[in-house]
Amino acid sequence: MEQLGLDGMPRRLYTCTPSRLNTWLDCRRRYRFTYLDRPAPQKGPPWAHNSVGASVHNALAAWWREPYDRRTPVMAAVLLTNGWIREGFRDEEQSAAWRERAREMVSSYVATLDPGDEPVGVERTVATRTSVIAVSGRVDRLDRRGDELVVVDYKTGRRPPTSDDARSSIALAVYAIASSRMMRRACHRVELHHLPTGTVAEWEHTDESLARHLRRAEDIATEAADADDAYRAWAGPAKRAVPAPRREEGAGALAVPPEIDRLFPAEPGPICSWCDFRRHCPEGRAASPDRLPWDGLAETPGSSGLSPAQGRDGGEDRPAP
Repeated sequence: MEQLGLDGMPRRLYTCTPSRLNTWLDCRRRYRFTYLDRPAPQKGPPWAHNSVGASVHNALAAWWREPYDRRTPVMAAVLLTNGWIREGFRDEEQSAAWRERAREMVSSYVATLDPGDEPVGVERTVATRTSVIAVSGRVDRLDRRGDELVVVDYKTGRRPPTSDDARSSIALAVYAIASSRMMRRACHRVELHHLPTGTVAEWEHTDESLARHLRRAEDIATEAADADDAYRAWAGPAKRAVPAPRREEGAGALAVPPEIDRLFPAEPGPICSWCDFRRHCPEGRAASPDRLPWDGLAETPGSSGLSPAQGRDGGEDRPAP
């Protein structure tokens, strides 16, 4: 008997995080290296600015898990010290100097908080789905203010974020939508808390603006899913006529045919300097100077932060606290 075809069946949902969507927007070759190539190309050494950011985020999450009477600035500094990540620094002296900066950062920030104002969630995973995507991610902090929820995202980069950064972030909008659906409580406000300067960039979404962000996420997901399907069709075991994916000698990345490579072009830009896969990408190397793992750290006295490339929206790629 002839098996019935599956024409007209709905397409499988594209499962993603905001970080995956942003990677597609930033550079499609980096997207391929990160999410499709198996085995994935070897990454470069850890970045010191990522270590600072992850240490700060983890300390703040741990601070909220302390009993009420231990939520003090001193405790925040202790938690930062105990959980300090040393990877990527030039030497122990530089690591120690940045540990002290980070201690001051978290202790000054928590001094502005009410320890009794319990968040709805800390490092809370939220998720939602539409007819196109199933998206999830981890929110730094989810507050309840009055009858509504507020998405709070910590930032440790050199450049203080603006209200336009909060307004335009797909990740924050997705978190607001997912939080509202999961908690059955309205969520329109999103905030970026910049720890080095103590400033807050905020935006109050409407239902319409949140819906626009979600449609944008679906459009990005559709583009990425089409490329994913083409890649898997080439790499899958059914394609006997095509050699299995292999690594070029000394290159570290999979050698793919031109028709596949065209789906994932390199898109050189500022992010190339901080890309984990830069050494596997000729265009990226040509577009940016070599950087050492600690080059993202501000060395001048009084400078308040890290590389502006540090920390995209969406905490799902950080080490769990």
